[in-house]
Amino acid sequence: MPEVHLITDPGDDRLGDYRALTDLELRTKWEPPNGLFIAEGELVLRRALRAGYRPRSYLIDEKRTDQIADLPGDAPIYAATPAVLEEATGFHVHRGVLASFHRSPLLSAGDVIATARRVAVLEDVNNHTNIGAVFRGAAALGIDAVLLSPTCADPLYRRSVRVSMGEVFAVPYARLEPWPAGLDLLRQAGFTVLALTPDATAVPLQRLTDDQRAKTALLLGAEGPGLSKHALAASDVPVKIPMRRNVDSLNIAAAAAVAFWELGRDDPDT
Repeated sequence: MPEVHLITDPGDDRLGDYRALTDLELRTKWEPPNGLFIAEGELVLRRALRAGYRPRSYLIDEKRTDQIADLPGDAPIYAATPAVLEEATGFHVHRGVLASFHRSPLLSAGDVIATARRVAVLEDVNNHTNIGAVFRGAAALGIDAVLLSPTCADPLYRRSVRVSMGEVFAVPYARLEPWPAGLDLLRQAGFTVLALTPDATAVPLQRLTDDQRAKTALLLGAEGPGLSKHALAASDVPVKIPMRRNVDSLNIAAAAAVAFWELGRDDPDT
């Protein structure tokens, strides 16, 4: 285990990666250009390590150093009291464990779909909680890759990573540009582009033909507005989840989970 450095000053320069973690605008403008992201909690930290991400440093509650005694590598470990952690980060670190990681080079859309059979494609999903929840569902329910329109939120933002329970590390993703013309890349690769919509005239997911289900790219829109007319026009088949009691839609995380399960329901048990 690397040496543990006790930090007593919240303004210590060594904690630069962890400053103002609750400032969404600051963090989303600062983290990607500087090639880092923050993982919160021991479980998420270990999933990031398992996925091959390289740690820059760790910041932990001084009473929890034994929890991470087996961490590999030589990234510095900083320990502090809860009060110092809170002042440095801007919130109560109730899980007691944070880590800063180097980002990996972003894959191309062609890379992530090369061996995929089912892909989720998100348009304008800029809520980090929803991004994390969709990735968790994708990992659990057989989605091989996720493609993001240019305006989607960062899957490696701390809240997205936390909500996904680290499953953002398990599903390869890429930005799809230009949008929505980039959807042609999926069609050229043999995918049927399905657009999930509450439109009453759409095809119920369970009534897709075998050919339509063989290799699918499922388009999901943002909470509220749903898919744009341009994305709908660029799709092959509008599909819907049949609803009861006059409910017109589900939130994106729930809708995605239902659709993911339906598209993979005939997979062999794993």
